[in-house]
Amino acid sequence: MNRSRIMALASSLLLALTVTLPLGPMAASTKVSDPLSMGPYPVGVTTTVLVDHSRTDAFTKEPRTLVTEIWYPATDEARNLPKNKYSNFIPGGVTPELDALLKLAYKMPAAEVDRTFWNYAVRDARIREGKFPLIVFSHGNGGTRHQNTFWCDYLASHGYVIISADHTGNARLTIIKGKMIPYQAAERAHSAVDRPKDLSFLLDQMTLWNQGADSRFAGKLDLSAVCAAGMSFGSMTSITVADADPRFKAVLAMSGAPPDHTNLAVPSLRMIGSEDTTIKEAGNARVREHHAKHTGPSFLFELKNGGHYSFTDMFKINQSFGDGVGPGTRRETKEPFQFTSMEKTYEMINSYSVAFLGVYLKGEREYLPFLLKNHWPDELIWKVSGVGENVSVARP
Repeated sequence: MNRSRIMALASSLLLALTVTLPLGPMAASTKVSDPLSMGPYPVGVTTTVLVDHSRTDAFTKEPRTLVTEIWYPATDEARNLPKNKYSNFIPGGVTPELDALLKLAYKMPAAEVDRTFWNYAVRDARIREGKFPLIVFSHGNGGTRHQNTFWCDYLASHGYVIISADHTGNARLTIIKGKMIPYQAAERAHSAVDRPKDLSFLLDQMTLWNQGADSRFAGKLDLSAVCAAGMSFGSMTSITVADADPRFKAVLAMSGAPPDHTNLAVPSLRMIGSEDTTIKEAGNARVREHHAKHTGPSFLFELKNGGHYSFTDMFKINQSFGDGVGPGTRRETKEPFQFTSMEKTYEMINSYSVAFLGVYLKGEREYLPFLLKNHWPDELIWKVSGVGENVSVARP
């Protein structure tokens, strides 16, 4: 018997042991939404400022203050309302000083970023009735709370609430009380300590909101299973907070991992780009090691022609940015190549995220057949481990 036949039989046996649902594409008759399409809900987005009076910010010397963005399923009237602009993320609007900073970061002024940027959310739309699981997201080093709108919009349309704060001092730019706080390289060590605490604090605040502290979200959050998520430094943060805070029942980590972690049972989806020139091969190897030693459900998503910024909104702003976006040079051979397109990259990231969260936050086992299969073998390395006969989900 040839090797390919043996592998095919082994794969069939694994699936037979792990799930009794039918294989192949998701049938139209299943109760869950198609992971390959936007979900059934329009999307709202809102900005708030949350203050942790129990901590003093090492840089500002004031109570730790987090400018925060929240995406959520909106009421149907939002389908026909104007979409959010990039400049809407900036409290107080675009000043000449801020415009100059955007030119440095994106090689274009704010007005041009507004023209290029797209998203599906409606600012301050009404949140729809229902009870929605919570995802707490952490941005990358020098990133922003709104760096992953492609993903936040998509998940909100499938019935999730996503909360993401600027990690003050480690974000590209934070505006607090009209004052601009740019990225502080010297604050990275402090940020490594603050970031996991920020995520736990955000969960504390959303718990209060769910209890009535904010009438918009009162009773609308399902906090029985919460996901910690992040990208790059935020990926490290999400893994670290799940080690420390048992309220986080799942982890979705893009492009990064801490040196070690202790919660080896938490359901985890890890994502990396094979051609990442930011965390490089050493960083990717660490993520693979985390997957290999994990004892709970673990999924490893490796984009063959992906880089560090494949997992961000950079496609929307500068399609020649590199390291995951546009043209690149292979790390090993130095040959020129094109990173995987925005459309295909976002489709893969979003669909596997929906399937993973559907199983491990909502208990929607109908997503398992999709989650157990590599649907893009030419583009993606997909590895699965720890999914046993009795599939364990985070929900009680």
